Amino acid sequence: MGAIRQCSRSACRQSAVATLTYVYADSTAVLGPLATYAEPHCYDLCGQHADSLTVPRGWEVLRLAMPSQPPQPGPDDLLALADAVREAAARPAATGPQQGQRNAHSTLEAPAGSEGTRRGHLRILREPS
Repeated sequence: MGAIRQCSRSACRQSAVATLTYVYADSTAVLGPLATYAEPHCYDLCGQHADSLTVPRGWEVLRLAMPSQPPQPGPDDLLALADAVREAAARPAATGPQQGQRNAHSTLEAPAGSEGTRRGHLRILREPS
């Protein structure tokens, strides 16, 4: 589950219950139930700010029916969750390094050239042999 979304109004820390979207072409503000996903051009509002919404003169407010209680997960949601758990359990374990072991790294090779090569702000020095 994702984190609970907060009201978009500044200094408001209440949980969002509605989503506000503007349809500029029709001079309409649409206020409806909280959207499934947070959209960049929509505003999530708490109950107080949703109830006290005002719009510019000449604009209309279209208020969609708000559910009386949050939707409960349905059988399709639960089956999708169970399938995801089964799929994750069926994958073979990663063959990465065990705890306490380190990956073997190849030694860094200095480019052919002078004793110390400078590229930008970095300098590569050869190990003394």
